[in-house]
Amino acid sequence: MAIWILAWKSLKNRRGTASLTVLTIAVSVMLLLGVEQIRTETRNSFANTVSGTDLIVGARSGQTQLLLYSIFHIGNASNNIDWRSYREIAGHRQVDWTIPLSLGDSHRGFRVVGTSAAFFEHFRYGRGRPVELSDGRPFSDLHDAVIGAEVAASLGYEVGQELVIAHGLGNTSFARHDDQPFRVAGILARTGTPVDRSLLVSLEAIEAIHVGWESGTRLPGQKIGDIRQQDLTPKQITAFLVGLKSKLATFQLQRAINDYRKEPLLAILPGVALAELWSLMNVAERALLAISACVVFSGLAGLLTVLLTGLNERRREIAILRSVGARPWQLLLLLTSEAALLTLLGCLLGLALLYGGLWLLQPLLEQQLGLQLGVSAPTLWQWTLLAMVQGAGILTGLIPGWRAYRYSLADGMSIRI
Repeated sequence: MAIWILAWKSLKNRRGTASLTVLTIAVSVMLLLGVEQIRTETRNSFANTVSGTDLIVGARSGQTQLLLYSIFHIGNASNNIDWRSYREIAGHRQVDWTIPLSLGDSHRGFRVVGTSAAFFEHFRYGRGRPVELSDGRPFSDLHDAVIGAEVAASLGYEVGQELVIAHGLGNTSFARHDDQPFRVAGILARTGTPVDRSLLVSLEAIEAIHVGWESGTRLPGQKIGDIRQQDLTPKQITAFLVGLKSKLATFQLQRAINDYRKEPLLAILPGVALAELWSLMNVAERALLAISACVVFSGLAGLLTVLLTGLNERRREIAILRSVGARPWQLLLLLTSEAALLTLLGCLLGLALLYGGLWLLQPLLEQQLGLQLGVSAPTLWQWTLLAMVQGAGILTGLIPGWRAYRYSLADGMSIRI
């Protein structure tokens, strides 16, 4: 105990240098735990891009491909689903609800998603959060569109503004459905999911804008007439989400869909597919951890530099301690205790800076990026990281401690010229 008191008083006498060292370690710890927190929450946010959905059904392809085009709107489907097949599966006794999705069109680089009112009622993201409108209302008219938060922010759109949908992912004049402009009926609140970059319209609207088109080209000289008087029942959709009445029926229905005889279909579990997709990006996770480790290493290197520099200035102090009876191992323990105290104070300050920053930035990150960073007690892994940093700080203190151990009384009292 006397060693710890002496170490504390020694640091107080050198409070300026000690404070800078503590601050350096604190910033390192804050970055280490901050990157770990962001990495964990980003993974959780990614895994909860869609929640509450039991199955995603599309044309038979790969699990990752189906997830990418149906949820992330990346790429295109290998085939579409016949509307009659969709209605038959949607009417299964175990199915509680479905959300049909029709993809293929775009607007200035943003994907257009044809869907139904069920999207606003049943789609969930995060920890079961529903999509909400920040302005306006869901689509009700044939040419109404509900746009994501990022679409509105990037293009500066407001409720009531007109827009024109383009066929496919291009925006050339001959591929635009400019004969049927849409009106922004509502703007969704930010979710941090691909929904933010989407424009939602009704399935009937998707059918309407493609009347008089064949193989992606408008047929010349074709008279359409009053589009609202025509049968706009969809013929095909791209994919659909399924919610079941009982989770116990998930695998049974999945197997039935995968064995569907009328056309080749694929049903996947969203959680499993998302985990598989995230595993493809674990290189980025390891890179973040490596960067954090380098930051902590630089902080401990600063601690070692301060201790070694201070050691040369404290040669006479060490010699006096030796002259009053301090043993070499006590000097080793003194220097190691100082390093342990500096590291402990740095860890505590780093924790305080991290949670203070999270508390201040949490609303801003959720509003601007849709990233939900939970302010909760440190996890077991974070405590493990702190213990590793503390242990590394103690080991760092052994280096100057060993040098002090080897100093002799005569060496300390001598005057070097």
